[in-house]
Amino acid sequence: MDRQPIVAGQFYSDSPEKLKSDLEILIGKVPAEKGPADKLIMVPHAGYVFSGRACGQVIAQSSLGQTVILLGPNHTGAGDPLSVWPADEKWLFPGGSLEIDEDIASALVESGSGFSFDRAAHLREHSLEVVLPFLHHMKPDIKIVPVCVSENNIENLHTAGDALAEVVANSSVPVTILVSSDMSHYISAEEAKMKDSMALEKIVRIDPAGLYSIVQSNDISMCGVLPMTMALFAARSAGALNGRLISYTNSGNVTGDNSQVVAYAGVIIS
Repeated sequence: MDRQPIVAGQFYSDSPEKLKSDLEILIGKVPAEKGPADKLIMVPHAGYVFSGRACGQVIAQSSLGQTVILLGPNHTGAGDPLSVWPADEKWLFPGGSLEIDEDIASALVESGSGFSFDRAAHLREHSLEVVLPFLHHMKPDIKIVPVCVSENNIENLHTAGDALAEVVANSSVPVTILVSSDMSHYISAEEAKMKDSMALEKIVRIDPAGLYSIVQSNDISMCGVLPMTMALFAARSAGALNGRLISYTNSGNVTGDNSQVVAYAGVIIS
């Protein structure tokens, strides 16, 4: 059963032609030369009118591997804690589809670190879906491994992150990990910037335990803190040295209302 899009026509256009045109604008100019595949990137997942430019900036500047492991939060509560989409089924979006990297998906599940094949967590979850058109636009033959993360025990996230790094290291193709996460939700733009700066500092310093702790202790409503914590453990295990904040914005820049915003950030770690 291929995974059907659930927010096409809401978060982004359901017209293939309009979607392609929007992506060209949101991604903009792409650097002519790029280095080896980035280990980890983080992009937001709201409607394109709000966060599409922030996502496009990261996608444009990043060096994507031939496979991208997609880690997203679980907004619905359905499914297993570390849910991997079954390896033989595509993900569809208006005008196209992306195939699953069967070898990497199977290696994650066989690693014995908590990953399991599961559709339920993904069927109504939008956080990974909205990223697919960006990836396809940049590299049409790219493969993906979608993972929905609701595991909240930091030791388990550490174990899974280390296993993820090992799977990436053993891959026959270059791999990039992509985390889909928005930042603070429904607070003032000023408070969001203050809180998010604390979390983003831990992210660019590749400090997974620090991120996990500071989000909890400061009540930062970063929806993707769990997949990002796991991904940072993986990046650190893989020897990542450099984190860069590419973009930071909020919904108030579109609506004009800065009293209740959702904030969005883009990060590249290499």
